Amino acid sequence: MLHGIARTAHSFDHVAPHFNRDYHVLAIDMRGHGDSDWHPEAAYMVEDYVKDLEAIVDQLNLRNIVITGNSTGGRVAQVYAGLHPDNVAALIVEDVGPERPQEIASGFAQRVAQEANGWASEEELLATLMKGSARIAEPLQRSHVRHGTKRRAEGRLIWKRDPNLTRGFVPTDLWRYVSRITAPTLYVLGGASTIVPAETQRRIKQTLPRSEIVIMPGLGHYPSQEAPADFLTLLKNFLSRTNQPRALP
Repeated sequence: MLHGIARTAHSFDHVAPHFNRDYHVLAIDMRGHGDSDWHPEAAYMVEDYVKDLEAIVDQLNLRNIVITGNSTGGRVAQVYAGLHPDNVAALIVEDVGPERPQEIASGFAQRVAQEANGWASEEELLATLMKGSARIAEPLQRSHVRHGTKRRAEGRLIWKRDPNLTRGFVPTDLWRYVSRITAPTLYVLGGASTIVPAETQRRIKQTLPRSEIVIMPGLGHYPSQEAPADFLTLLKNFLSRTNQPRALP
């Protein structure tokens, strides 16, 4: 399970327990996020995250794996599945496609700059998050704050992320990897999100004719958090249809 930009492995705390009877479930803090180290040279391109995933898969000798990823994690998942088609049993991509346009890249850089001064308290940050993402229930936002932040020396609360993540969050085209995906693939998109426009959806279907695209009406960039029960049902039905065996080390 691969989280999005500026998120952590704990993004899946409400999802992972629903699969641990049938799968060996792993969620990681990607480099520069959460409790993982920051890269000294700010190597944060999608392909850099993929190298870390490859190392984990090799070290744990994982085979026949199912990958699910939101946002940047979904981009990493697509690239890995394209590079290692024989080792991916199924792929689930949450509200992201093979492209990252300039406006999305610029938006994250602006956000990092705006948030540089941090917050005085968890409650102040929580109020900001609830105002900006009202679709996500407060307990999930509170978990994000608890696991995703730390205190600076003077006491201000800041995100557990390398500010230099912006150096890798650049316009991106991953079609050359996506075209090599052979695993059953499910794209779950928020109906109110503009991350994967209709033209991109059409190209995905042309490139991966057997892929499924499900649009969840009224949801934004985090369907798994905005409508957890419906999202879980989609995933379980998809995995049941693909008849995937357990992915154990």
